[in-house]
Amino acid sequence: MSWAQAVTQCVQSGGMLTSVQDVAESNFLVEHADLYTSKTSGFWIGIYRNVNGQLLWQDNSALDFVNWGEGQPSEEQLDYCVELSAFSGFWSILPCSSQKGFICKAPKIHPLLFALYLFTDTKNNKAHGDLNIWILLTLILIILLGLGFIVYFLFKTKTQSETEREARRCSTLLEYSHVLSGKEDENDSTNDKEKNEHSTV
Repeated sequence: MSWAQAVTQCVQSGGMLTSVQDVAESNFLVEHADLYTSKTSGFWIGIYRNVNGQLLWQDNSALDFVNWGEGQPSEEQLDYCVELSAFSGFWSILPCSSQKGFICKAPKIHPLLFALYLFTDTKNNKAHGDLNIWILLTLILIILLGLGFIVYFLFKTKTQSETEREARRCSTLLEYSHVLSGKEDENDSTNDKEKNEHSTV
């Protein structure tokens, strides 16, 4: 693909041609680019020259790290684009119409936002969109079931504790009434004895 086609492809995928911020990221890209050396010798990255000839990253990040090959970049090649060599990892200037692979970089987003994007991006593929809708509906159903179980167990726990409290209260009342009735029986037997004693005298 040409550089312009690669830019379009990345934008349609929700990203941009990659920027490279440090040595670790460069090594990561080279390590993975090496797997594709049989298909292409290099990959377009997101550096371009603005109308003033200044090199910039497509994603507007700072151009603090560079990994130019020997003799690169050439000042006379203002309308050229930048490739990352699949073999060495060094960058070089090439005509933008050259056919190369490309590396896209998507912005880091929160997983919930990613899920929302995934489920609402149905323009490109209707079958893919239908599958996404079913996945979304399944996730919603799982969430609702989970909430239902939580409410059920909270209600059950509350009802159970109220029932236990009522049972304890009834048990206490029953014990108290037995204690009272025992004293009354004692008083009744004492009164009966006194009556018997009065009647025998």
